[in-house]
Amino acid sequence: MRIIDIIEKKREKQELSKQEIEYFITQYTNGNIKDYQAAALVMAIFLNGMTNQETTDLTLAMAQSGEILDLSTLKETIVDKHSTGGVGDKVSLVLLPLVSSLGVPVAKMSGRGLGFTGGTVDKLESIPGYQTTIEMNEFVKNVEEIGISMISQTLNLAPADKKLYALRDSISCVESIPLIASSIMSKKIASGAQKIVLDVTVGNGAFMKNREEARKLANTMIEIGKLAKRETVCILTNMDEPLGYAIGNALEVIEAVRFLKNDMPEDLKQVVLELGSYMMQLAGKGNDLEENKVKLLENIKNGEAYKKFIELVQKQGGDITYIENLDKLPKAKQIEPIYSPKDGYIQEMNSKEIGKLAGILGAGREQKEDVIDVSVGIVLAKKVTDKVKKNDILAYIHANDEKLVEVKKRLEKIIKISEKPVEKEKVVLEVIR
Repeated sequence: MRIIDIIEKKREKQELSKQEIEYFITQYTNGNIKDYQAAALVMAIFLNGMTNQETTDLTLAMAQSGEILDLSTLKETIVDKHSTGGVGDKVSLVLLPLVSSLGVPVAKMSGRGLGFTGGTVDKLESIPGYQTTIEMNEFVKNVEEIGISMISQTLNLAPADKKLYALRDSISCVESIPLIASSIMSKKIASGAQKIVLDVTVGNGAFMKNREEARKLANTMIEIGKLAKRETVCILTNMDEPLGYAIGNALEVIEAVRFLKNDMPEDLKQVVLELGSYMMQLAGKGNDLEENKVKLLENIKNGEAYKKFIELVQKQGGDITYIENLDKLPKAKQIEPIYSPKDGYIQEMNSKEIGKLAGILGAGREQKEDVIDVSVGIVLAKKVTDKVKKNDILAYIHANDEKLVEVKKRLEKIIKISEKPVEKEKVVLEVIR
């Protein structure tokens, strides 16, 4: 078998066999296929697409290119949750302790933030002492003992995906549905998931800018799930404005903890309940989605979800006094309000641009090696459609250096105000399964 023949076949819009895809992934991961040859094949895939079978074969080959986490010792259905990324997305911090408090085991390996989207691991690490890097046997043991563990991706999961993603980025081939879908699903399969709930974000602050593209991605991932024998549900959610009010690591932890204590921003609440109801259903904890939502809300109101979060933090070495007294979490030196220049209604808060500003303050990273500042970020005081009067506070900037001045000027332009009332967009757009 030769890589040049595989490139030619895909260039001519022919379907690749399972053996050809496995050969490419194995040899490229091992370094026997050069980047320029892999780039030619990736470009051919980008231009000519892949069938569902090809995409599934690519997904499984990438999943099997490294270690695969075996969670069979837990003897329960493991349902993994994944988001395609967004701004202010602290869903995992809220949702996973919540579903765990209802008997759904959570074995979650999360990533760090890159670019304008935040990472769950960075948020957890803003809690002093919290260990995101632990041995696999301890990870599984924690799930056995308290029903939840949340760590960073310490295993060598899907190394072919890491290599291919870097290549796609360098040759402008990121926006390919088969390549995006196989990237996401290969990591989910390698991390031991039996069933998967995917939050596919849509809008200016998301990877998928419109519903049509998001729907295509969701359907592709569901087909991969079927062929790989992993039941998958995709929930399309709106990311045209940040989720909740806080953008920034410690700031999002504060908002998540308050949510678990029954102070729930409406948009975040809708996403958490929708994803949670399907996680419960897939785990066999309740077939009625509306009843599941009632149970989820009950475990917030009775404090069980908050107790589970405390248990998680304590189990992984975190200092729970920082959760019990949120004022102890790292704080920025400067907190500067942004005021409304006129009366009206909030028309637009561009997620991507606000996420970029949080990154400028130090809340995000452009390169994986960058060190982030967990204390900085932006906290919105208003949401799209809210009525405002002149000099009302629209947001607070949390900063530690002179970048505050630049961010303030840019944020004032990003928040658009209309004289006429604005129609509320749906938060949960669609469910595909």
